[in-house]
Amino acid sequence: MSNRMRLTLVLLVYNVLLPLFFIFAFPAWLLKMGRRGGIGSGLLERFGFFTGDALFEKQGVIYVHAVSVGEVLVAIKLINEWLLRYPEDRMLLVPTTATGHAVAVEHAPEGVRVIYSPLDFGFVLRRVFMRFSPKQIILMESEIWPNMLSVAEKLSIPVHVANARLSERSERRYAQLGFILRPLLELLGRLCAQDSVDGNRWEAVGVSGDKITVTGSIKFDQSGSAKPARRVEFSDMLEGVSEGKKVVMAISTHVGEEAWISAGLRELRDEICLVVVPRHAERRAVVKKDIEKEGYEVVLRSDYEAIAGACMVVDSTGELRDWTAHADLVVVGKSIIGNGGQNPTEAMSVSVPVISGEHMKNFEPLVTQLREVGGIKVFSDQQGMVSLVRDLLGGGSGIAGVQAEAALRVLDGHQGATGRTVEVLRD
Repeated sequence: MSNRMRLTLVLLVYNVLLPLFFIFAFPAWLLKMGRRGGIGSGLLERFGFFTGDALFEKQGVIYVHAVSVGEVLVAIKLINEWLLRYPEDRMLLVPTTATGHAVAVEHAPEGVRVIYSPLDFGFVLRRVFMRFSPKQIILMESEIWPNMLSVAEKLSIPVHVANARLSERSERRYAQLGFILRPLLELLGRLCAQDSVDGNRWEAVGVSGDKITVTGSIKFDQSGSAKPARRVEFSDMLEGVSEGKKVVMAISTHVGEEAWISAGLRELRDEICLVVVPRHAERRAVVKKDIEKEGYEVVLRSDYEAIAGACMVVDSTGELRDWTAHADLVVVGKSIIGNGGQNPTEAMSVSVPVISGEHMKNFEPLVTQLREVGGIKVFSDQQGMVSLVRDLLGGGSGIAGVQAEAALRVLDGHQGATGRTVEVLRD
């Protein structure tokens, strides 16, 4: 069977199953959107309906598709660099989640249009593409949407991937689904891989090698962008709870990790101030309750009051970067009970030492490179975490500074990735 016939078959089956899946998933999806503020005009945009006259929309845009908050922030970094080099280009930022959309609206450069990602139905995508006439579509990291690829091909819109990554697990899954995915992957244009390992994996699952360029990771590229910075507002809040103690900040934590970390660090309460930044701010009530069960008094950033010795929960969106600048040590979430890890590099960029649990596969091979040079320390249990906190904050032999310098050396390999990506995609 030819690849074109396989593609036709894959799209046929996908478009039969997609409406059925949508009908069953719609109620839960609607509730989730409601909790995260995505009801209203956002719901209409997902179906390709917009307020305002289409005549006043920007045409010939660079359509940048991002899903999560993390991808949106990377996309904004790419857009900033793109417009710095090519200010005449028009950009459309298209996040999927409500939280991602909120961050995009707040942080996108002036003049960049932000809309919700349309559902992957052909008729919806055609309506959106006809309204904005994209010159090209850029997918962030690893998103593959069958109808988007198909409709774009029919309309002669090239689809590229920026900051592309593919974990070992995803590579195995893609290989198992090769009959389905290979004809879709052949529709991709250029693919900018974060690392040579990622590039090899993409080629192994079906992307032609001549389409792949290793550009480095935009997420880890610190050149040309503002590093996390201390804010007076945050310093004042921390002063009210820390009693002058060193700040241990658990970032992007997932379900169960707040209780695990706070229980483990309970014996150090006289020595440290614990700050927790959950991955999803809407979990604030559960997070607060879980930490209180471990014997802490808890202060929410959204309802702040100065209580000396309390644990502070930062229940906000889009502020994590600057909060990390106030930490003396960072514990990475989704690496303990969660699986895959979260971005450790923002803290590293301002020389804050970082520790994590064992589950950081989403940031391989970077984490392996960091471990090899001592740029990150990994623990397997609560006592291991406590020992690392004591060692790094104890001040002896400058161990924290040595670790921070080692991490910066690894990150230097990704410097300039954003600019390289722009030039590959704009060429």
